[in-house]
Parts: sequence; structure tokens; C-alpha cells
Amino acid sequence: MGMFEKLELIQKRYDELSQLLARVEIATDRKRLQELSKEKADLEDIVGMYQEYRAKGKERAELEALLNSHAEVEMMALVKEEVSKLKEQQGALISRLKLSLMTKDPNDDRDVIVEIRAGAGGGEAGLFAADLFRMYSRYAQAKGWQVGVIDSNQSEVGGFRELIFEIKGEGAFSRFKHERGVHRVQRVPITEASGRIHTSTATVAVLPEAEEVELNIKPDDLKMEFFHSGGAGGQNVNKVTTAVRITHLSTGIVASCQDERSQIRNRMKAMAVLRARLLDMEQRKQSESIDKERRMQVGSGQRAEKIRTYNFPQNRVTDHRINLSFHNLQRILDGELDEIIEALISKEQVEQLEAALT
Repeated sequence: MGMFEKLELIQKRYDELSQLLARVEIATDRKRLQELSKEKADLEDIVGMYQEYRAKGKERAELEALLNSHAEVEMMALVKEEVSKLKEQQGALISRLKLSLMTKDPNDDRDVIVEIRAGAGGGEAGLFAADLFRMYSRYAQAKGWQVGVIDSNQSEVGGFRELIFEIKGEGAFSRFKHERGVHRVQRVPITEASGRIHTSTATVAVLPEAEEVELNIKPDDLKMEFFHSGGAGGQNVNKVTTAVRITHLSTGIVASCQDERSQIRNRMKAMAVLRARLLDMEQRKQSESIDKERRMQVGSGQRAEKIRTYNFPQNRVTDHRINLSFHNLQRILDGELDEIIEALISKEQVEQLEAALT
């Protein structure tokens, strides 16, 4: 099916939705009303662009008809100039329409669960993992999204061996999915007396959070264990068994949470992690081998497997997927990630467009 055939179908569906929403039986059915209103809203931008494209096409056709008349030379020059402008505007609209027709990632609007793990580099890798958590937290907070720690394992020098947290906000996955992979830092550690630059890594996995209704998890397939939390919380954690570890027996996937004082809340958070990991596993099965895909996402944490390098001596952050460097390292670590993410989204759109055209 060609692009304009798809656009005509979208226009037809948009008109149908307008008629449906005008019916009394729809207006009194709150659930149906919300579903149809959302579907119509999702189509508004592309329908608006298509209508603008057609309007400019009609105007252009009328002007081109004038070129066949016997008007004055000066008039013809003005008409040709206007036709050229309309042709350029239509070309820009075609590009935008092509991008709008590309398949949207069904996970883009979901909340996310982010897992950061220290890789190569010992204690310095753990400190870098903490820096990444701070960067992501600040970025999420600037967007008005909620950040909550689910589980953590601190290292001896103050960083994290592992940290799992959730980010709740519309479109969170669409932004954070570009952070998946191995991040590398180059800097002089505080403990390095000779001033030698040290290279270490941390891996980042980003999972779309799953709804309860999406997965059929049988209670008999879950093993629940309760233990005393080893994290913050004062004397309470020594008196009450609040931490929770859940094992999915069929797959062997384990999720735990000890951040909350309440056992019930810890269990809810651990289940959210388990659901996200199971959904991630199922989605990977649909495309290719789970093991291969997970290696593509986080690798093994070795220094050579990198998507981005944070170079402190040169005040530079380089994203190797787009081969671009940004000379504002501290601002990026303070959460100003939009410039990098927008560049990655643009690259992704170009690749999708090229694939669609071929």
C-alpha cells in the first residue's frame, strides 16, 4: 500500500470517529468515549498535515493553470515564484508525513524500570554507577516524572554495585530506551595519588513496565522469600522482616526489593520488576534470541563495549552510536540529556524512514 493510500484510510477513519463521537450512545458510555477520543486525538496531527498538503496541492494546481494562459510576463514570474514556494512546502510536509506514518514503538508511553550495574573498574565503576543514577534522576525530575528506588547494593567506597529504580511519567520509555548499553567513564579517581586517568564502566538496562493484565503469572509459579533489609531504615529493619525476594520458578527470573519499610510495598515493587523482566523476555522472543538481544543491550560490561564515553579531562561526552561529542560534561551529568537524546531519536527516525522507503 502506498503512502497516499494509507493517508486516505487515516482520513476516512478520522471522519468516522468524528461521526461516532457525535452519537448520544457514545457520549453516555464513558469508557467508549475515552477510547474513541484518544484514537481521534492520536490521528489529529497527521490528518492536519495531510489536509494542509492537499490544500497546497489544490492552490498549486490553480496557479499552474494560470501558466498556460496569456498573462503578462511579470505576472507569470510571480506565479512561478509562488508555485515554487508551494512545491517546497509540500515537500517538507511529505517528509513530516513519512515520519508520522512510521510504526511507533508500542512501549513508548510506558513507565520504565532502569537497572544500573557497575562493570569493569572496581570501586570507581560503582561511583560512576551512582553518577549515572543522579543524572537520570535529575533528568526525570526536570520532566516532572517520579523516581523511586526499588533495590540497591552499595559498594564499599560509596557507590553502587547494582541499583534498580522506576521512573513514572508519560513517555518515559521513549526517552530512556536510548540509554541502554555500556557507559564508559575516563577520569582520575579520588583514590589515585599519581593522577593517572582511570577507565571504568557501568551497564544500563531499561525495561518497559508491564501492566498486571498483560501477563498471566500463576501464584503457584512464584516463590516468595522474606528477610531483614540491609539498606537504610534505622533500627526498624533489624526488627521487622520487610525485604522481599520473588523467584519465577518457570524462568528462574528473580526480583527483590528492600527499599520500603513496608513488606507489602516491597512486594508490590518486586512484582513490578518481575513483570517488567518477563515482558521484556517475551518481547525479545518475538524478534530474536533472548541472550543475543540482552548482549546487544548491556554487553558484558567490558571497556570496549561502549555506547557513550564521559571524558573528564577533556570535558567531553561522546555518543559512539551517532559519532557526536558534546563539550558540556558537567551539565549532562546534571541531567541535561535532551540534546543527546534528540540526536539519537533523529538517527533512529532516519534509519526507519530509509527502511520504509526500501
